[in-house]
Amino acid sequence: MNAGLYIAQRGTAVILAFAVTVHLVTIIYAIRGGLTAGDILARTHGNRWFLGFYLLFVLAAAIHAPIGVRSILREWGRWRGRSLDLAMLAFSALLLVLGVRAALAVYLT
Repeated sequence: MNAGLYIAQRGTAVILAFAVTVHLVTIIYAIRGGLTAGDILARTHGNRWFLGFYLLFVLAAAIHAPIGVRSILREWGRWRGRSLDLAMLAFSALLLVLGVRAALAVYLT
């Protein structure tokens, strides 16, 4: 793995560690508080902090995951070269598009 990918993956790991922790604490709080899906959607609708947090979460995941998958495929599958890089770029774009759509759907609903 080159130095740029190494730094990008480690940097996004820090963001993801924080984001996953906040996400799980929020879920536990909502469940223990007896909130329904409707209650949660009412709280997230139009909340810019929610949208910003989850867009950062999505961006970090869209960068972090393909780098890790790329490393695994290079080690275990012996897949190398431009085709692997393009496949991981497409995977990253897919994660980004799907994640942004999900965050926007909850923010706008």
